[in-house]
Amino acid sequence: MAEHLTAESHSVATVEEGHGHDHRLHGWRRWVFATNHKDIGTMYLVFSATMFLIGGLFAMVIRAELFKPGVQLVDPQFFNAMTTLHGLVMIFGVVMPTWTGLANWMIPMQIGAPDMALPRLNNLSFWILPFALTLLICTLFVPGGAPASGWTMYPPLFTQTGAAYPMTIFAIHMMGISSILGSINVVVTIMNMRAKGMGLLRMPLFVWTWLITAYLLIAVMPVLAGAVTMLLTDHFFGTSFFSAAGGGDPIMYQHIFWFFGHPEVYIMVLPAFGVVSEIIPTFSRKPLFGYETMVYATASIGFLSFIVWAHHMFLVGLPLAAQLFFMMSTMLIAIPTGVKVFNWTATMWKGSLSFEPPMLWALGFLFMFTIGGFSGLMLALVPADYEYHGTYFVVAHFHYVLVPGAVFAAIGGVYYWLPKWCGNMYDMRLAKWHFWLSAIFVNVLYFPQHFLGLAGMPRRIPDYAVQFTDWNMVSSIGGFAFGAAQILFPIIVIKCIRGGARATGRVWDGAHGLEWELPSPAPYHSWSEPPPEALIARGAAH
Repeated sequence: MAEHLTAESHSVATVEEGHGHDHRLHGWRRWVFATNHKDIGTMYLVFSATMFLIGGLFAMVIRAELFKPGVQLVDPQFFNAMTTLHGLVMIFGVVMPTWTGLANWMIPMQIGAPDMALPRLNNLSFWILPFALTLLICTLFVPGGAPASGWTMYPPLFTQTGAAYPMTIFAIHMMGISSILGSINVVVTIMNMRAKGMGLLRMPLFVWTWLITAYLLIAVMPVLAGAVTMLLTDHFFGTSFFSAAGGGDPIMYQHIFWFFGHPEVYIMVLPAFGVVSEIIPTFSRKPLFGYETMVYATASIGFLSFIVWAHHMFLVGLPLAAQLFFMMSTMLIAIPTGVKVFNWTATMWKGSLSFEPPMLWALGFLFMFTIGGFSGLMLALVPADYEYHGTYFVVAHFHYVLVPGAVFAAIGGVYYWLPKWCGNMYDMRLAKWHFWLSAIFVNVLYFPQHFLGLAGMPRRIPDYAVQFTDWNMVSSIGGFAFGAAQILFPIIVIKCIRGGARATGRVWDGAHGLEWELPSPAPYHSWSEPPPEALIARGAAH
């Protein structure tokens, strides 16, 4: 029966390819006017890889300056501009486009849809991004330099920016519009284009996490747009939303910004949960433990992310009742997150584990994201946060969540699905080297920052007291080595695209789901006819 179903799905793809339904454009038109979900997914991934290089170079400037005390290489204004652009590029130019690229590639294949629901909107949502990020990076070359206020753009510091002020705000608006359009497309695709028999509780976890992520994006990106628009009117139109001199309150900006900012953290991490929930069962050769509880835990995290924003603001003078509320609601998020960690661990328990590159990256995510989670609980405690706030402990915390968290999971996802995309297996040995070098040096880079923070080193400064020198040197060496290790990634991917051992349709022993019923490489149009319900039921059983 299984062979019959696989053959049937292969024949669907083959018939569809062989009867002239392939309307793809060629040359540069294929990419500029792309409406195929795979082409657009590829463009998102290439774009995010390019931004990863640029954002990483900004980080190298930061770590080079902090290698020794004293002002070494760049002036303080430029250093702060680097911290600002590094944060904005990595969040809006790397992590979010990476997840959108994976969503474009995989969601139609996983739910049995022929394409995304709104293909022209899909094209538009991508092409807004290169212009937005180019505008943001060009702020380095205007009078007054790039914004030097941190990625949060707090007034009154941000309002002192020169000609880059309106450019930054316009770039943020464009990035927000791109995210909203892409999210609408994801929601409509998942809700309207699932194959018959693909009920909500039969969807792969990656699809579920992206559905919740899309709702979060639609809810909070307009909030960020409102905050930066108020910054704009304060500067150019004489309003006083955040100007104390005119009766405004700069703390109000923090409330509005973090109402966006905390769901944004989960926007960057929830798809990582989905990818890891695909990889671990495959290489454990067991069904995911507690599928429904994982869905409910994801939804709980999405809901709770809206009511914890002021844990970033414990030092601004919140009343005691507010401090207690935000402390307890923040600690509450540990419960659904702990459920996920438990379920992934239980999936591996007594499984037939193998450690191919995707599994290594997923395990790296599991261990190191948990470290970031524990330091987050420490920061959630109001009395302790009085000590940690504004120090390198916070930098260590959120980088453990975002680098060995979101970035490791994204790289694991690429290694997991890459043979399905291009039809070739990649160099396993080189991919394992990539993992181990990254896993070692990411800890050399970020773990010492916990010690620096606990010792009292402030963040966002180009100079520091001499007693912090040793750990800063260790951290900088880790940063350069981690950056160098990433050179392996494009080498592995390009080698794989150019050739290699042919990948089978299923690719990985133990993989289940609709995408593995297609041949490798996946045809240009995946499901021109809906997959049979029996095929869906068999995938859902795993």
